[in-house]
Amino acid sequence: MLTTLAIFNYRSLREIVLPLGQLNLITGANGSGKSNLYKALRLLAQTAQGGVVNALAQEGGLDSSFWAGPENFTKSMLAGDTAIEATVRQAPKRLKLGFAGEDFSYLIELGLPEPDATTLFGLDPQIKREAIWNGPKYRPSTVLVERRGPMVKSRSADGKGWIILGAHLQTGDSLFTELADPERCPEVLKLRDSIRAWRFYDHFRTDAEAPARRPQLGTATPVLHHDGRDLASAIQTIFEIGDKSAFDHAVSDAFPGAKVRIEPQAGGILVLAFHQHGLLRPLNASELSDGTLRYLLLIAALLTPRPPELMVLNEPETSLHPDLLPALARLIAKVSEECQLWVVSHANRLINALSQFEHCNTLALDKTLGQTQIQGQDLLNTPSWLWQNR
Repeated sequence: MLTTLAIFNYRSLREIVLPLGQLNLITGANGSGKSNLYKALRLLAQTAQGGVVNALAQEGGLDSSFWAGPENFTKSMLAGDTAIEATVRQAPKRLKLGFAGEDFSYLIELGLPEPDATTLFGLDPQIKREAIWNGPKYRPSTVLVERRGPMVKSRSADGKGWIILGAHLQTGDSLFTELADPERCPEVLKLRDSIRAWRFYDHFRTDAEAPARRPQLGTATPVLHHDGRDLASAIQTIFEIGDKSAFDHAVSDAFPGAKVRIEPQAGGILVLAFHQHGLLRPLNASELSDGTLRYLLLIAALLTPRPPELMVLNEPETSLHPDLLPALARLIAKVSEECQLWVVSHANRLINALSQFEHCNTLALDKTLGQTQIQGQDLLNTPSWLWQNR
């Protein structure tokens, strides 16, 4: 489980350190930074996929993703006595992301290359530093693997020295893609596989042409695709090797008297059949309302027979009737007992329902002078975090 998330200089997240629990609810007004926080977590996940530089490029590059305000606020700026103005930059321009976990922790720093008139790729972000350490707190004695520029070193077996793993890493490639070797650095491989297993659900399609509405060839599907295209297969997989009773309960909790069945067709095609009290025939996926289809997609995602270490739901309330949100909250709370969950939401009814659960860690975001902050957070309740960049 992740215990802390730290972000520095990413969009409105100038400097933020979040305490994390088993169930995390991210709320806040429009424009408070919820989407930026979600994007930062996705960007962090891209490090293990080898795509963090390309992901930044799709956002417009490092300059577009970088904190747009001054490097530091003076006391008079914070008090409103003087205008917000640029200050002389004292530190290199760096975007930093990191997390602390119960086993291993990780950070990455990205920056721009030195000016070079011989290339047209002078704005490509470069990975300046990466580090993996044991436990939640960074200390020099706990560092297992560290990368600075193109060189990576790991701690020796006796813990008294360092071994050079590579001296010529490409500036755009993470150590996860270059050095995931089970013999030389097993902690890199373990952490990479853990991050790659994170799941993000933020774009379930429910329009008339959505893949989830079409009959699909059935294949065993323990993990629902991020756009929901294999819904029928995912539900049937839950029925066969997962918790069918939990699925049936989740359906009846939201739609009293309703049942979902998967019916085989010729050629191995699987068709979803939604049996509803009062109807003489079941409805197929193409006939379901957007809200009903999205709710079934959420159930299939949450009740996966292969739960990840981390699952993130971005605005799951989209297209759902408010009366469905308490049932969704109960399902989310149940699933969060098995895997760490993030829920990003601005729906008051879902927020209120989730907040009733004792293990719900609510993080309400606010924005002051353009920077996202956590409401009520101060030095006493901010998790310990050290970038240790020198």
